[in-house]
Amino acid sequence: MSESSLRSPEPLEAILLVGGQGTRLRPLTLRTPKPLLPTAGVPFLAHMLAKAQAHGVRRIVFATSYRASMFADAFGDGEAFGLEIVYMTEETPLGTGGAIRNAAEALTCPQDAPVLILNGDILSGHDISAQVDFHRSRGAAVTLHLTEVEDPSRFGCVPTTPDGVVTAFLEKTPNPVTNRINAGCYVFQRSVIDLIPQGEVVSVERETFPGLIEAGQMVLGYADASYWLDVGTPAAFVQGSTDLVQGRLESPALPGAAGESLLLDGAVVSPEAKVTGGTVVGARATVEAGASVRGSVLADDCVVGCGAVVVDSVVGAGAHVAPGAVLRGVVVGDGARIGEGNELTSGLRIWPGVSLPECSVRFSSDV
Repeated sequence: MSESSLRSPEPLEAILLVGGQGTRLRPLTLRTPKPLLPTAGVPFLAHMLAKAQAHGVRRIVFATSYRASMFADAFGDGEAFGLEIVYMTEETPLGTGGAIRNAAEALTCPQDAPVLILNGDILSGHDISAQVDFHRSRGAAVTLHLTEVEDPSRFGCVPTTPDGVVTAFLEKTPNPVTNRINAGCYVFQRSVIDLIPQGEVVSVERETFPGLIEAGQMVLGYADASYWLDVGTPAAFVQGSTDLVQGRLESPALPGAAGESLLLDGAVVSPEAKVTGGTVVGARATVEAGASVRGSVLADDCVVGCGAVVVDSVVGAGAHVAPGAVLRGVVVGDGARIGEGNELTSGLRIWPGVSLPECSVRFSSDV
């Protein structure tokens, strides 16, 4: 079922969970919440907001915690996205269920209305409208988006009956009974959210969903095999950005045409440089002659020097990669300096402001 095949018959309200600290993405998230990281030229959430709006969402409650004020600074009242955005902040982290219950205080929809719950670290190509319609047609308490992965043992799995009724939530196991996992997008009946204890730490995965099943409530799984990515690690973050730039996942928020690269305002790329693989070159960033950049995210005002090689990496704002340096699968923090002759690879992370002198780190014997 295509994204354009169904549209919700009435405006939807949504809750967007954006309270996490993004520890797996450090140092990128030391100063910026994960959902605000520049992704394919715009804050990550811009892609999610544009998609939600296209599927009938008109009002979103942001469930914030970590660096909460930055979300309002970035998105304001939502008018630029054709949305109304309001903000609810947890003073202490309440888990997924507690965050949903806290944010629900700002909902305006009636008790029998569906409410869309979105996680602020997921890229998905699934059809939100079809999920909502499936939920409505069956009169479910909750309907989860389920996605298929090659290795469900890393996530735990969600078995269903042939007609989509969820039968259990299974923890990680070496022998999964299905390759379908919880993809992190839910449709709740408004009245069901009120069953979550207020002001308490609650996990929907470990407590709310199993409790509903045990109580005989209908919990459904809307399963498909469309694009899906949890961007919680540096490698996944880079992949998500490059997939969006290359058009593997369409986004109305992409600030340019899909292709091998995306150059933001003021970016300068030498005609003798190669920039490919869905790379973003940030505003006022520079890629000098002979440099090769593939499948990477170059933040604003950074410099990649002559002959440098940057592959599957993030180069932070104002960072400098000296001529001849090599980066493969690396995160370079804001303002860091990578001297000539350094060869960085294998998930290495350079903290903001760090300066690596010439030939400080090598993974091969030649210089």
